[in-house]
Amino acid sequence: MSFSQYITEQFGAFYSYTAFANFTVGHGVMLLLGLLLIFLAIRKEYEPLLLIPIGFGIIIGNIPFFSGVQVGVNEEGSVLNILYNGVANGWYPPLIFLGIGAMTDFTALIAKPKLLLIGVAAQCGIFGAYMGALHFGFTPTEAGAIGIIGAADGPTAIFLASKLAPELLSVIAVTVYFCMAFAPVIQPPFMRLFTTQKERAIKMKPLRQVSKTEKVIFPIVGFLLTCFVAPAALPLLGMLFFGNLLKESGVTKRLATTAAGTMMDIVTILIGLTVGVSAQAVTFLTPKSAHIFIIGIAAFIIATIGGVLFVKIMNLFSKNKINPLIGNAGVAAVPAAANISNNVGQEYDKTNFLLMHATGPNVAGIIGSAVAAGILLGFLY
Repeated sequence: MSFSQYITEQFGAFYSYTAFANFTVGHGVMLLLGLLLIFLAIRKEYEPLLLIPIGFGIIIGNIPFFSGVQVGVNEEGSVLNILYNGVANGWYPPLIFLGIGAMTDFTALIAKPKLLLIGVAAQCGIFGAYMGALHFGFTPTEAGAIGIIGAADGPTAIFLASKLAPELLSVIAVTVYFCMAFAPVIQPPFMRLFTTQKERAIKMKPLRQVSKTEKVIFPIVGFLLTCFVAPAALPLLGMLFFGNLLKESGVTKRLATTAAGTMMDIVTILIGLTVGVSAQAVTFLTPKSAHIFIIGIAAFIIATIGGVLFVKIMNLFSKNKINPLIGNAGVAAVPAAANISNNVGQEYDKTNFLLMHATGPNVAGIIGSAVAAGILLGFLY
């Protein structure tokens, strides 16, 4: 063999190991999607804490490589595979719920318990998505995993999908985080469509003062009531209410600060990055994925409309009217949905502050979505 032939052969062998030799159109599409998510997170500030890790994860996951080198997320023993176990086995979502509980103020819900009903009503998106998925030919377990997208609750969607439809986990997770990120674009038009000018200007009475004793009792009683209804949701609800007890007890500030701060940040990075890495062209760019995305967006819209309309129904039987704009906050996108309620309300009256009122159905949405996930898991697992 001549020297030139040897060099050519070695170069060919080297080239076969590079991403250039294994690159497909699908990889290109996914790389563009990852870049788009990063762009929207930076330029438009759409949920940057989620979209930047997911977007960069998509880029990492769609660099084609020669199989067997132990770097891919699906290769047993690789670093990415080990990190992804937290998603695939449902370890990360309860930790996220612990952080959410440690940073959540349930005051509005305690002061006005009927706001819980709005959070329950907004879960209609879950069951709408479930029926839609069945219509598209998904199995009941797949439909259950897809249905939770309607709650716009990322950790719950990951937890349920890891149990019911692990093969659909990446597309379900990306879809639900897309809904959360684009809530400021998706929700306001439907909030305006289903309310009148007069309804959008309703000013709600200030909430009553809530005592420390009530705040301490709430996570304990809330946990017992919800887990007796949906024991399958115990990992999520247990961590949510435990985190809140750390916050409200007043004697575990270090633990609450760690759960709501450092730990929450670390788990958010891991869950976002690994979900993105798992969204690979070969499994993501399929007709099934397109159907899931369509169903998910439709379910999120249904949940928004359901929450708004339910408030209007409540007002028919209530002396103290509730502004229907807080109905959108019944989804579990915290705190984005509550901020949207307040922002849309102030478009019509700058002195109308709905944020505190909207946090009631917003935190109720977290509880409601976890309970709904527990019910689906109990029936379908």
